[in-house]
Amino acid sequence: MTETEAGSHDAGRTRPGGRRARLGAYGESYAAGYLVQRGMVLLDRNWRCEMGEIDLVLREGPVLVVCEVKTRSSTRFGSTIEAVDEQKAARLRRLAARWVATHDEHPPEIRIDVLGLLLEPGREPRVDHVRGVG
Repeated sequence: MTETEAGSHDAGRTRPGGRRARLGAYGESYAAGYLVQRGMVLLDRNWRCEMGEIDLVLREGPVLVVCEVKTRSSTRFGSTIEAVDEQKAARLRRLAARWVATHDEHPPEIRIDVLGLLLEPGREPRVDHVRGVG
């Protein structure tokens, strides 16, 4: 890795198919399977509008769950869950309201979850699922 790549936190994000983009796509697929295996129903993935993107939209019983997935290969830049602050949670709430307004869904409750996935070489994936953030 070059010094420029090491110093650029967004190195893979700007290149479609870059290492970070592949890591994120794998993490979202893993997270979707993990949550479905635990009884949630997947309604949407990578839903976008002009306000941003929702990684996963699921239903758990009557509750609509908007899930932000954070995938890391190390904890060098902090934990996976630390990446979602109050500002990000507020944006996810606005996106959730927009998703509901554009779909034929009328949930009695909407919940924002964060699923952190740590993928360290040679180890089993570590999943941290935080329900009801922000």
